[in-house]
Amino acid sequence: MSKLQSFKDDFVLLLETGFIAAGQTDEDAALKLFRAAQLLSPQNGLPKVGVGYVHLLKLELKQACKMFEEVLKAEPHNHMAKALLGLSTSLTIKDAEKGEKIMEEALKQSKDPSVKNMAATGIEFVEKYVKKQPTPVQGQPKSPSKATKKGSKK
Repeated sequence: MSKLQSFKDDFVLLLETGFIAAGQTDEDAALKLFRAAQLLSPQNGLPKVGVGYVHLLKLELKQACKMFEEVLKAEPHNHMAKALLGLSTSLTIKDAEKGEKIMEEALKQSKDPSVKNMAATGIEFVEKYVKKQPTPVQGQPKSPSKATKKGSKK
């Protein structure tokens, strides 16, 4: 048995620890753990999902989308990758609706309650915050008739 084979049982532990490290913003540890998991099971897409998740947390949305798309190309039924792709896509304002549709697909297709919850929460977030029109304070352009102040002398 090779040295690598003796660690095969640690695959899930490495993945889980990688996601925990990512959640604690320890990018270096997370990436090392995902790389180690990838070495143990090169055909499994979950380590790439983890790397994509690190990119998502850093708001490196193009890189995140690229990782999730790679996983989906190899594993079209990976609903976790699909939900995270939808979330990453929806955070780019021009593609918010496209991302929302991807999350809706993941929500309908997945049987995993945590993936369903993530997709539903993502859809709710997009509806509440991403698609929301900006307020005047946030930079919504004023109409010309409201540009002059009340009571100002002309």
